[in-house]
Amino acid sequence: MARIVKKFGGTSVADVARIKHVADIVKRAVDEGDEVVVVLSAMDGMTNRLVDYTREVAPLHDAREYDVVVAAGEQITIGLLAMALQDRGVSARSWLGWQVPIRTCDMHGAARIESIETAPLIKRLEKGQVAVVAGFQGVASDNRIATLGRGGSDTSAVALAAALNADRCDIYTDVDGVYTTDPRIVASARKLDKITYEEMLEMASLGAKVLQTRSVEMAMRHGVRVQVLSSFADTPGTLVVDED
Repeated sequence: MARIVKKFGGTSVADVARIKHVADIVKRAVDEGDEVVVVLSAMDGMTNRLVDYTREVAPLHDAREYDVVVAAGEQITIGLLAMALQDRGVSARSWLGWQVPIRTCDMHGAARIESIETAPLIKRLEKGQVAVVAGFQGVASDNRIATLGRGGSDTSAVALAAALNADRCDIYTDVDGVYTTDPRIVASARKLDKITYEEMLEMASLGAKVLQTRSVEMAMRHGVRVQVLSSFADTPGTLVVDED
């Protein structure tokens, strides 16, 4: 039995059909006996729409209220996935960032995770329940919702994996791993079975958008084994690990 954090990006939960497919992926892991925490982004494009709403209402807006608005997308996806899992006979419960709680600094809109209280989650995991956690958000010291900045769901997933001493953090995207270069541009691009944290950071700094830089830095600092794979294809992914 392994404890695994599975993070699904916006394209993986873009509509109800995709959310049901994610539920099937999670159910397979549960059926294999794994303890599973799922971290979700908002549906593809939703966060951009929410950001646009804040700018239309008030170009110079309060950062705390901005966070209230843009954090709403993940609330929808975690609730829908929890329902889809329950419909498949899997015990599941959704968790917003403040419910865990994931505690952050007070820099609203670009907060940093400071600590995660894992005892309630671990208790549920040990009882066989899947925890479906909203990525991209936590709670600041003023007891207000705080968001982590764009790409923050990757950071949420790696931080949870570190705090829970998870065996692995699986990050599902619309590509099936890390390639030597962009396979959509270069036909000879080759998928890597493994890549080191340092190499992944270098690729990210040069423009690769497979993983968010902050999440790779956090994985390297805490020794979290990360696997990048696709929710659209049942194929092996790429492991991001230390040099050893």
